[in-house]
Amino acid sequence: MLRGIDVSSHQSSFSTEGIDFVIVKATEGRSYVNPRMNAQAKKARDAGCVVGFYHFLWPGNIKAQAEYFVSKASEKKGDILACDWESTGEGTHASNAQKDQFIKEVKRLRPSHRVMLYANRNFWLNIDTTSYAGDGLWIADYVTAGKPRIKAKWRIHQYTSTPIDKNLADFSSRNAMKEWAVIDTE
Repeated sequence: MLRGIDVSSHQSSFSTEGIDFVIVKATEGRSYVNPRMNAQAKKARDAGCVVGFYHFLWPGNIKAQAEYFVSKASEKKGDILACDWESTGEGTHASNAQKDQFIKEVKRLRPSHRVMLYANRNFWLNIDTTSYAGDGLWIADYVTAGKPRIKAKWRIHQYTSTPIDKNLADFSSRNAMKEWAVIDTE
């Protein structure tokens, strides 16, 4: 298992010591861009970490959100992309069909990138009806690291948010994760 973190603009600083991957919030909806995204990604790359970017999905305008996300997130080969599907600050959430449409649209726009679904255990077990997670499920369940309480195959487990979001990835090595992340489209 590999250790990693996910960060947003709320983390002005973070340590990459003992970390194999960092997933950075890139965008939200159709207007927000993380002002620290590039610096956070550079710090992770400089430490040799696998890098990913996620988009916080809002209901509606799904194609426009996918286009916005890929226009802002790095296009570096091997970067992982993810759809963050959870309740918005307004208490709403994208539907199953919208979540699936977003992942498929990002995959269409960036065919050489893995696209994952981030969801908490409640969303995965009680709101999701399609079990579609693109290229892999990133599950949030704050229990023992590597032991999320779901039956589905997962790639990343977010097991705590204190003091920073910590994750385990189901890969044997950093190189294995890097190799998985690269899709050869030729």
